[in-house]
Amino acid sequence: MTENPIFERATRFLSALRHCQVLGLSVHSASQEGLTVILPYSAQIIGNPQTGVIHGGALTTLMDTACGMSTLCVLPEFEVCPTLDLRIDYMHAAEPHKDVYGFAQCYRVTTDVIFARGFAYQDDPGQPIAHVVGTFMRMGKAIKGTKGFGGAVAGGVK
Repeated sequence: MTENPIFERATRFLSALRHCQVLGLSVHSASQEGLTVILPYSAQIIGNPQTGVIHGGALTTLMDTACGMSTLCVLPEFEVCPTLDLRIDYMHAAEPHKDVYGFAQCYRVTTDVIFARGFAYQDDPGQPIAHVVGTFMRMGKAIKGTKGFGGAVAGGVK
């Protein structure tokens, strides 16, 4: 099996974020073109108990995480890149009892800001649940107080 350093770094990134662990997010695929994260359907993320529809906050977290993680696909080394701005256009509700996939890619990288876009879908990427665009601030590799997190993502050190 071919080693995929982007996939491995993205997997380490998710494992370092507690809210992603609680939601059960996992990396489906990752390459220089972008990545896909899976949000598994569960009772904990239901927004409407009568219909079983997923809460919008869970979808927002999926897409913010996917877009933020897409920076791992374009940067040669891990950098802390918090969300500056995120816009999500919801197209329709997710179907109950189905996992949701979040695809994201970076389309422009500057010295200070990274621009990302993506979409959430279930069975068919051509029928998105939501579209998203976001900007992420490049804060660099060495930020005081983030050595443990950055080291865990960059090199797998816990």
